[in-house]
Amino acid sequence: MIAFSGARSGTAPLTWGQRAIWDTIQRTAPDDHYFNFGRVLEVPRGARPASVARAARGIGLVVERHESLRTLVGPGPCQDLRDRGELPVRIVADADPAEILAELTATAFAYASEWPLRVALVTRGDEVTHVVLAFCHLASDGLGAEEVVRDLRLLLLRGRLTHGLHGGAPPQPFDLALWQESPAGRRQAGSAASYWEREHRRMPPTMFHVSSGGGELPPIWRGTLNSPAIDLAAQRLAVRHGMSTSTVLLTAVSALVAEVTGHETVAVLPIVSNRFRADTRTAVTTLSQEGLFVLDVEKSRFADLLSAARPAVLRAYRSAYHDPADRERIVAETSRDRGTPIHPYCCFNDMRFTEQAVYRDEALIRRALPESSLTWPLSQEQLNCRFCVHLSGAMQVSLTADTRWLSKQDIERFLFGLERLLVEAALR
Repeated sequence: MIAFSGARSGTAPLTWGQRAIWDTIQRTAPDDHYFNFGRVLEVPRGARPASVARAARGIGLVVERHESLRTLVGPGPCQDLRDRGELPVRIVADADPAEILAELTATAFAYASEWPLRVALVTRGDEVTHVVLAFCHLASDGLGAEEVVRDLRLLLLRGRLTHGLHGGAPPQPFDLALWQESPAGRRQAGSAASYWEREHRRMPPTMFHVSSGGGELPPIWRGTLNSPAIDLAAQRLAVRHGMSTSTVLLTAVSALVAEVTGHETVAVLPIVSNRFRADTRTAVTTLSQEGLFVLDVEKSRFADLLSAARPAVLRAYRSAYHDPADRERIVAETSRDRGTPIHPYCCFNDMRFTEQAVYRDEALIRRALPESSLTWPLSQEQLNCRFCVHLSGAMQVSLTADTRWLSKQDIERFLFGLERLLVEAALR
């Protein structure tokens, strides 16, 4: 056990980000372990040899520093912040850290009674070689987890956190929730709500509205295309059009959704970090929320779509910092007024932390095409969406879909169709 004691305890409302992921977890249960994720920290060379006691001390200090890591879900639901406790730690000798992480993330958290962080220390002899951290998504998103890893690395190296960026108290979700209920927070929420309502009045009710005529058992499947060609083509297009590769890929996904579904207006829910403000940038909490990206596709050339996507992406990013209660109200009202449920059920999540855009040579892109490979790493019973594209690694494009709306064959066709669209546009 790792004992910790923090500066305060108490209850507060869930933040907007926490409420968004909590609603998603509820809709995905009992397969809500889907949202668990983790990090593996190899003990830095300058901190070796690291004893179990030293590693445990660092983890305890990180939990004390970041209140979300000692916050449970209370009745309401609400944030139930505790000022002290003991965090279980698993110590395993000569193990593969990736396998340990898979074990730690394989089961859902007990949100009301289990600390939202699971820890394992991988040892060789008396020395800790790796720290394995499994996060509940209510406690952190990917960028928040990077803050935890950065703090833990510094503590292992120096025994303390340096002054400056990591010296002062970081933003806490407890305080953020109170700001979101303030007049300034309500002004932000109102601005986002106006956009959500306007777009919900004009966009198609949903993207994937035609049954596939069947479905696999279990119905949810993920296809992952490892495609260096997509990476190179997206970089070439990003430089050519003066935008990020993420915008290029979101636009390409939208264009292909239009082709598959027949919609002339496409609505996609991109996951946005919401770390644009000083009071959120370094917070360890779940800030990521869905924005609303709406693009009129019609029969436009892809180059024209990229130009139209630039302002649409900015609107989507701004809309992501919203109150989920406002969004629920808007969805209910527009669904009632239009006489049909309104929800895109179409998501896009760029999970890469950095991206590089270089104007790549045509021959390099062509040579990369034979290197593409498709795998099927996941299947499960429940998901809160029908269509989710994830970007990770050098360029792994994953499509997780409900096969009752998009068959496995259609998933495969979509992924390779995305590659073809981007490569052809890059070489044009």
